[in-house]
Amino acid sequence: MQAIANDASTSAHSRGATSINALLGRLVATGHETAPLVARIALGVVMFPHGAQKVLGWYGGHGFTATIGFMSGKLGIPVVFAVLAVAAEFLGSLGLLVGALSRVAAFGIAVVMLVAIFMVHMRMGFFMNWTGAQHGEGFEYHLLALGLAVVVMLRGSGAYSLDRMWATRRRAP
Repeated sequence: MQAIANDASTSAHSRGATSINALLGRLVATGHETAPLVARIALGVVMFPHGAQKVLGWYGGHGFTATIGFMSGKLGIPVVFAVLAVAAEFLGSLGLLVGALSRVAAFGIAVVMLVAIFMVHMRMGFFMNWTGAQHGEGFEYHLLALGLAVVVMLRGSGAYSLDRMWATRRRAP
């Protein structure tokens, strides 16, 4: 009876590991295409300074504590979601730059962009504040970031990525 229970437990554990492996395989699956490479690098380069402002205080930013305080206090975003947003921008941009779990990184950035559009930038209109005449920035930048993120979510990391290396190793016998 114990042997049957052990076999069932091992089988369930094996199925769980197999499903996690299959999910990981789908997340890192990518071709050797150039378009997703360009999309992920462009998105990573553009998002890194924004994440570094929020986490490290670089590029005129206020750092992690002040950013979380602003997002949770002034914007009313729960702290856990504020931390996830900051992580998506900072860690997501790093992941995109090296091509590691790029679909996950792009999804996180896409969610941040959607929230930013609907919570802040939609009321400012479409255009960025090029002339200083508006009381804030429009959402055109966010749409471009969303477009790049969608390319990465659909096509993967593309050429020259850790995802491609991992996917290739997974297929090797």
